[in-house]
Amino acid sequence: MKIQSAQFTKGINDCDTITDDGIPHVAFIGRSNSGKSSVINSLVDSNDLARISSFPGRTQQINFFLVNKSVYFVDLPGYGYAKVPYRVKEGIRAMINKYFFVSGCKQKIVVLIVDAEVGPTKDDREFILALDEYKKNVIILANKIDKLSKSKHESQLKMIKETMGGHKVIPYSARKKIGVEELLNEIL
Repeated sequence: MKIQSAQFTKGINDCDTITDDGIPHVAFIGRSNSGKSSVINSLVDSNDLARISSFPGRTQQINFFLVNKSVYFVDLPGYGYAKVPYRVKEGIRAMINKYFFVSGCKQKIVVLIVDAEVGPTKDDREFILALDEYKKNVIILANKIDKLSKSKHESQLKMIKETMGGHKVIPYSARKKIGVEELLNEIL
């Protein structure tokens, strides 16, 4: 499926009418600097729809992008390391937990982004367990796959699949547009 339109709709910090307006959510989550915003930009073929930064913890709201006037791509703040004060980090953690596990928001699919070079971290493993406990529909995106040498490619993907509980894993590169069609077919 092709993306015809994409626009920023709203950034929220708490419950909002946008979360229950009936439009399905495709939520993008991962640790800080795993490439969530870059993945969204690569899917909609734009360099600046979702704000990108090398600063861990830049995204501090839940950002909604209306795609094809029929689905929201939801760009969540990263979990784990962030260059922000402790109270801000805790606020972000609480906001993420509320969106996924408390608010009643239903996600059509959750795209959990893992840095393919780093592999799943302790935070990634804990988050996938929570998503599984709440029976969320999850796809693992092994992002930045282009940074792996050919010799590490297969073994790293195998390790990600084994570590992340048998979920579908899509090798991805936002920069080189690897995996874009496969992910679009899964989420749209």
